[in-house]
Amino acid sequence: MLQELSIHNLAVIEQITVRFYNGFHVLTGETGAGKSIVIDALGLVAGNRGSTDMVRHGCDRADVEAVFDLPYDHPVWNTLAQLGVQANREEGLLIRRELLLHGKSHARINGQSVTLTMLREVGEHLVNIHGQHEPQSLLRSERHLEWLDQYAGDSLNAIKEAYREKYERYQQLVRERKELEDTSRQQMQMLDMYRYQLEEIAAAKLKPGEDETLQEERSKLAYAEKLAESASEAYELVYGSKGLAALSRAITRLQDIVKYDTATIQPIVDQLQSAYYNAEDAAFQLRDYRDSIEFNPDRLARIELRLDLLHGLKRKYGETVGDIIAYKNKIQAETEKLDNREEKLKELETQERKLRSELAEQAAALSAVRKDAAKVLSRAIETELKELQMERTVFEVSLESGDLGPNGADTAEFLLSPNPGEPPKALSKIASGGEMSRVMLALKAIFARIDQIPVLVFDEVDTGVSGRAAQAIAEKMSRLAGQCQVFAITHLPQVACMADRQYEIRKQVTPDGRTSTSVRELAEKDRVEELARMLGGVEVTEKTRHHAQEMLVLANRQKNA
Repeated sequence: MLQELSIHNLAVIEQITVRFYNGFHVLTGETGAGKSIVIDALGLVAGNRGSTDMVRHGCDRADVEAVFDLPYDHPVWNTLAQLGVQANREEGLLIRRELLLHGKSHARINGQSVTLTMLREVGEHLVNIHGQHEPQSLLRSERHLEWLDQYAGDSLNAIKEAYREKYERYQQLVRERKELEDTSRQQMQMLDMYRYQLEEIAAAKLKPGEDETLQEERSKLAYAEKLAESASEAYELVYGSKGLAALSRAITRLQDIVKYDTATIQPIVDQLQSAYYNAEDAAFQLRDYRDSIEFNPDRLARIELRLDLLHGLKRKYGETVGDIIAYKNKIQAETEKLDNREEKLKELETQERKLRSELAEQAAALSAVRKDAAKVLSRAIETELKELQMERTVFEVSLESGDLGPNGADTAEFLLSPNPGEPPKALSKIASGGEMSRVMLALKAIFARIDQIPVLVFDEVDTGVSGRAAQAIAEKMSRLAGQCQVFAITHLPQVACMADRQYEIRKQVTPDGRTSTSVRELAEKDRVEELARMLGGVEVTEKTRHHAQEMLVLANRQKNA
């Protein structure tokens, strides 16, 4: 349940902190006092979009903070774990939302920053808000199948999930087939060009990296004479009289004086001997390199021709031989696809027919489950409507089969017949505002047992009803509060008196000339005064006070019963 709500600088609310409890809560007050702002604040905590217009004038930010106490097995804990939000199931859940006048809003769950999308995903498990215009969603028949499937629950979910997986594969096949069918004349003309290019590239018999190898070999062949001359000269310089021979004579002369100055000369002799051996080794390598140089004009000419061929292919198909080979593989796949178009089309059509047949069977299974669920849901709603002063109302969930879609072949629509003897018709054609509100309340009474949402909020959904119907709505909300925490904004005393707790929303002008809204829980005596105001308007008399007191007594008696 929602334990505490704190609001700071939101619209006309400067600062309030309100504690809530189990049961049925009502928020009452004059029109324009700011009742809906409290609900808007709760919506912000649940992930609704905020606006800078909501920040109190003269302030740079607005803050809303809510504390929830939830059972250990509530679904929200698994959602938090999937989102990577740290939460201890033994402790409460703290959600904070900040709206900045200049900048983006921020959201935190137990102190950890989350995105608005993440907050909304969490909020869907915590708060369900229904405004006075919410019954209009009943007119959208596309929502009716969604509600029916939710009511059917586990008996439908497994079949529906398997159907959707197969439907996605089916759609992929359909897209692939249409792509082949839509192959244009231009694409067929491309086939001729691809074939020419494939022949040209295949004739070249390319090898990866051969252009780099040929470039290196060409350099050696083109400059073979110069390379041989330079290597030979270098060999003579190292190995000849000015090289190793001179170095050998120097070593011999130094060895003659080693015995007179060993400490100084011996290290020098050692260095020269090491240099001699290194130079000798280098000379032999130069000789071998000189002897390996090939003078082959024919080979050079063939390499030049090959490189010219590769250069021409590079200009057309890629910067390197590897790029050309990759392009060849690509157009070869396209060519095979176009060459095998008819064969591939037949294959796809066969697979498509097979999948469609399997989908039709699964869709029929979905329809069977939905028909059973529709009967049970219809009776359940009729039972709820009887308690809402619509005793002779007939409610039906109509199912029609059509083309296969992501949810099967069914479309659903809620039908209503509030008058005996009249056939059920679409809600949009016959239901009044008051009837729509009661149908919505009946739905919520049923789904509160299914979706496990702990906080249910009704924002003036009792608009357009009065008398016994209003009393029935109040009693329904009171019973609903036995399953979850219920909040209602109302102007009807019949609804307010049935609440377990009542909060007065009051707007006043502060000494500094600013308007500010306050929220306070009403004690028994104050509830009598507030109910009397709701009954009598501006002037509260002893008679209206007595009537208000009597309403509270009767309400308590009704709740106890």
